[in-house]
Amino acid sequence: MAAVPDLPLAAAPTAPLSPAPPACEEPVPAGDLDEVTEAVLGHVARISAFPVDRLRADQPLIDELGFDSLMLTDLFTSLKRQWPRWRFDESAADRPTAGRIAALIATGSADAADAAVPVQRDGHDGAAHAEDAHGDGAPPQAPAAPAAAPLPEEHTRIECFPEVAAHGERIATFDRTGLRNPYFLVHEGGMTDTTVIDGRELLSFSGYNYLGMATHPQVNEAAKRAIDACGTSASASRLLSGSRPLHLELEAELADLLGCEAAVTLANGHATNVTVIGHLVGPGDLVIHDSLAHDSILQGCKLSGATRRPFPHNDAAALDAVLGQVRHQYRRVLVVIEGVYSMDGDIADLPALIEVKHRHGALLMIDEAHSIGTIGATGRGVGEHFGIDRPAVDLWSGTLSKALASCGGYVAGRREVVEYLRYTVPGFVYSAGMTPADTAASLTALRLLRAEPQRVARLAENAALFVRLARAAGVDIGDSHDTPVVPCIVGDSLKTLRLAEALFQRGISVNPILYPAVPEEMARLRFFITADHTPEQIRDAVAALEQELGRLAAADAGDPADAGEAPDPADAPDPADAARAA
Repeated sequence: MAAVPDLPLAAAPTAPLSPAPPACEEPVPAGDLDEVTEAVLGHVARISAFPVDRLRADQPLIDELGFDSLMLTDLFTSLKRQWPRWRFDESAADRPTAGRIAALIATGSADAADAAVPVQRDGHDGAAHAEDAHGDGAPPQAPAAPAAAPLPEEHTRIECFPEVAAHGERIATFDRTGLRNPYFLVHEGGMTDTTVIDGRELLSFSGYNYLGMATHPQVNEAAKRAIDACGTSASASRLLSGSRPLHLELEAELADLLGCEAAVTLANGHATNVTVIGHLVGPGDLVIHDSLAHDSILQGCKLSGATRRPFPHNDAAALDAVLGQVRHQYRRVLVVIEGVYSMDGDIADLPALIEVKHRHGALLMIDEAHSIGTIGATGRGVGEHFGIDRPAVDLWSGTLSKALASCGGYVAGRREVVEYLRYTVPGFVYSAGMTPADTAASLTALRLLRAEPQRVARLAENAALFVRLARAAGVDIGDSHDTPVVPCIVGDSLKTLRLAEALFQRGISVNPILYPAVPEEMARLRFFITADHTPEQIRDAVAALEQELGRLAAADAGDPADAGEAPDPADAPDPADAARAA
């Protein structure tokens, strides 16, 4: 695969690097190789959760020990702290092993010697030397302090941080490729099966208004009434003066929907996972999460101070094996998964994961951001999908911004646990409550979900139609099944950008997901299917996708006839006409 520019989504994590020593210095060995290897293995054990006596110096950290980019960053940062003069070589991150890294440090090939520690002299010896030097017993004059070298701007100005400069370079990539920046496009109204950008209506697969509730007249009217009754803000923490009757109604009905004893809502979905995970576990604990877990889960792990370890995606047997080796080392072990995975559209193997959880005395938390309202016969999520006894899962979390039509998050479980969180979890206690409008919108959407289960059925039919047509067209949709999240895996960030632009010109809005948000070979478009899409719209979209993928393939093969110009946007089907035709 040809190399592609580093295209923007999020900066790839990198270990902070100390300034390199002057080039004229000769590399100084850091010490005995065996001692350095032992120290490196100690860091690997701490980060990976494997006992150090089960590690080998030749084990690939990524392939065998499950290291991801954040774990490698943690490792290299720790090594830099122990050996400050180690000049990090990016080749160390290419299929690294503890032995290879230790060799780079120990041999001095990366100038990795420990920083010199000043020798403390005995005070009497110092005085004697001074008397000998001056001959009159007078204390020596302190040498003048050398003039401090000016600090580099990358340490004192945010705009000069290397990562800020690198981000600017990634954004500039769009100008060099001649492609439109696909991010921060302004959508000029509500987003359902269609959207409006720059005054032009497009068929939309770029928003997760799965059930059409975010634009439903009853939901909108409820939000307006809440503003009239309670204003635009809760104006305080819920713990103090920020609670409103709407909050209590929403929490009671969420708990009932989820089959739990109680629930609490927070003002932001991402922050819900961050603050709950960060609050419940800490040093001495282990958080082990699916390798495709959402950023909010990773940030919660980082905040907690617990050891973090991913397990292979949706692989209960691999999770079982890891816990069999390491469970005894930790006080608490929290397993965190998603109900529906937001990039791949597959469903967690919840029954098998619950068995593993019980076998090892672990806790289980499920993020239902993309599964509540979308799977299960009546939209009650992955628990309903599998017929799970709800207390078998310790924490059910999710967001209110997708099927439930507003903005916020929730966590549900046993009453004692939820009450503890209401009084102690920082993201709830030290934040204003959900706005009255958001609360009323989600409450009304939840009630519509119960009153109109046909919305869930229609969503399932639309998703199944898209998947069936895409597979028949030879589109690589990965493992997506039975969910409204369907990727089109292209495997090249630049091609993915070109595909998104070609579809945009044909009147279809769909988001590109690029490296480093996903590995380069997994760069993709991500289609969100909704209950409001019509079968005709779905057929038109898949047909256009098949044609544009064919043009990309022809361009790669050097066939100018098949890789001709994309159709004029004026010739694209009118989304409104497609809806009427269906």
